Amino acid sequence: MAASVVQQSPRSSPDAAALPSRAASSAWLPRLIIGAALLIIWELVVRQAAPAYVARPSGIALAMPRVLADAAFWTATSATLGAVAQGLAIAIVIGTLLGLAIGRSPLADRLLRHYVNGFYAVPMVVVLPLVTLWFGYSGAARLATIVFAALFSVTLNIADGARAVPAEYLEVSRAFRSGGWRRLIDIIMPASTPYFLAGLRLAAGRALVAAVVAEYFTAIGGLGFFILFNSRTFRHNEAMVGVLLLAAFGVGLELLVAAATRRLLPWYRRDERKE
Repeated sequence: MAASVVQQSPRSSPDAAALPSRAASSAWLPRLIIGAALLIIWELVVRQAAPAYVARPSGIALAMPRVLADAAFWTATSATLGAVAQGLAIAIVIGTLLGLAIGRSPLADRLLRHYVNGFYAVPMVVVLPLVTLWFGYSGAARLATIVFAALFSVTLNIADGARAVPAEYLEVSRAFRSGGWRRLIDIIMPASTPYFLAGLRLAAGRALVAAVVAEYFTAIGGLGFFILFNSRTFRHNEAMVGVLLLAAFGVGLELLVAAATRRLLPWYRRDERKE
């Protein structure tokens, strides 16, 4: 009996190892089918009921090589994504400092929380006219809009993370006579990392939207203006290439943050690996 058990175990191991790959393929197959069905429906509806200039999948596929070979398109892309990266960096630094202050200091919480919540609820479109008055129709106005859109998502999430640090961790640090700065760096900030990543997800999406809206409003060079110009000149297929690039950038950043979460915080939301 023991020998038969030993002989059967190697046979079952390849099947067990193949289970994750089979589960992943079965999860992706319905998504691919739904995506293909939506593209077919889009193509048929536009061909039958829309003017010739309206974007459709076949037209986008034909326009994509031409747009991607245009140097002006990549200049606009670098301008938008560069502004988003700068704005996110500024928002992360300021938002982290404000969030830690609000989360750990009752006085800062009473003084600042209501203002942060209020500004978080203000639509960025309302702020744009004021930003253009202060900074003019320039890249500085776009950068200020991005910072405003992304700042408060980081601040609120960092504040919640700093406030949610288990009291036992802080008591142990005090028992070992850990100083305030050491406690902040070794306990509070690592414990707030999941909240920071959640805030980064929200801030990145809001920053990308803010950059495009600012380019619409101020007519400065970037992907937003590229999409607006091609839409108004009835070149919708070319405009959709810019839209798809923005969507790809957003999805890529989401996947990057999710990968960083699984890599740095393997204990956090293990159920996401099953999706």
